Order: sequence, then C-alpha cells, then structure tokens
Amino acid sequence: MFGRIREDLICVFDRDPAARSVFDILTNYPGFHALLAHRISHRLWLWKLRWLARWLSTIARWFTGVEIHPGACIGRRFFIDHGMGVVIGETAEIGDDCTLYHGVTLGGTSWKKGKRHPTLGNNVVVGAGAKVLGPITIGTNGRVGSNAVVVKDVPANATVVGIPGHIVKRVPRSKDHEKRKAFAEKIGFDAYGTSHGDMPDPVANAVNSMLDHIHAMDNKMETMCQALKSLGGEINDLSLPDLGPCKIQSADEPEPISDGGLDEQKAANDDAQTKP
Repeated sequence: MFGRIREDLICVFDRDPAARSVFDILTNYPGFHALLAHRISHRLWLWKLRWLARWLSTIARWFTGVEIHPGACIGRRFFIDHGMGVVIGETAEIGDDCTLYHGVTLGGTSWKKGKRHPTLGNNVVVGAGAKVLGPITIGTNGRVGSNAVVVKDVPANATVVGIPGHIVKRVPRSKDHEKRKAFAEKIGFDAYGTSHGDMPDPVANAVNSMLDHIHAMDNKMETMCQALKSLGGEINDLSLPDLGPCKIQSADEPEPISDGGLDEQKAANDDAQTKP
C-alpha cells in the first residue's frame, strides 16, 4: 500500500505544473488527501470492517469535499485535480494512470444491488463537471469532455463530449480536404472555423458528405452537357445563381425604414391625374 501511495504522490508532479514540492502536495492537495484516506478505508472494507471504512470516508469527505466509497477499486497513480465535488460510487472501477477533475461523478442509474457504477480503463481523463453514469466502460486512453453526460460505453482511444455524450474522433485529413474546404467557403459554410478540422462533429461530417455529392453532380452535369453538344444538341446556357455567401447586415448599420408603400401609391395617383 505504501508503494502505491508513493506513486500517487509522485504522479502529481507530472500532471499539475503548480505542484512545487512534496511538502506542498502533502499539505495543500485535497485530492491527494481523499485518495490517501481511500487507500486506508478500502483496505478496511476488504477486511470486512465496513462501518469503520465508511466512517473514515465520511471524515475525508468533510475535510476534502471528495466522496469516494470505500468499496470502489482504484488503480495506481490516480490523480484528482482540485477535487471539490468529486463523487465515486461503490462499484466503480478505475484503472492505472487515470485523472479526474473537479465536479466529476462516477455514479449509478439503478437502485439494484450489484455492478451499477462505471469502469474506467487505463490512462482515462474525465473533464471537470462530467457525469459518467451506469455500469458502462470507458476504454483505455478514453477522454471525457467537461460537463459531458456519458451513459453508454466508450471505446478505447475515443473522446466523448456533449449531453448526451457522443463520440468524436481525430480524423486525418483526406486528399479531398482542400477541395471540400474551397467549395464550402464558396457557399458560405464554415465548419472548419469552429471544429478546427481535426475533430469534426457529426453535423460537419454530414455537410461534408453533401458537399462532395453536390460537387460530383456538378461535374457529371457538365460532362452530360458537353456530350449532348457534341451530338448536335442545342442547350441553352442558363445562368446559375451566385453561390457566394449572403451579405449579413452589420449590427451598426441602420435598417431601411419602410414607407408602407406610400411612394408607389403617390406615383399611381400622379399617373391617374395626367390621363385625360
């Protein structure tokens, strides 16, 4: 147990640049205090000293703001940053090298006994305020975004964000990336300015597919027109509307004042008076 506590202490330096010394961590890090209390209370829980284990975890919650049930299984080099508001349920399982930020809940969705809390693989990071609920699994190297609500399994090496949580993955840029980007700018669609291109959301992926389809249809129509002309067919050139982005009125630009059609009515009256 003391070897694990030493690992928990050392890993703080790797994940928190504000850590200055061992004495600083021992005296000023509530996340480490809560984990230290859990290491002891979990051993008491395994020795069937259930009330004493719960009492120790309750004392730790009063002092640290972190509630860890003594029945939870936590691996090596676990780090809780800031700590306040973290809740870890009885049947939760956490692998090695995991990190939780403040406000994280590893909770249950059922009152039935048995496995009802999440399982986190190795090297999982859960952002501030996230809620991981139910007997689900977050795979190795998984990432949970801040304030996400996750109620379904997350595969390894995936990132989940949003409410309810949905998976986003790093997608390498394809050979059609620049062509798609140019066409999107032509019609005024700017998903790349908001999703940074490396982690597009599902809506951006759907629109990208539409852009590819429209571009293919344009090329096909142009080929068909050329083939008809080569066979002697006559095709009237039709001017297509401009696909440039629409002009957006500035907030400082005053809106045009409507005259309610008075000018048109005045012109009609003048025409009526000039007729014999």
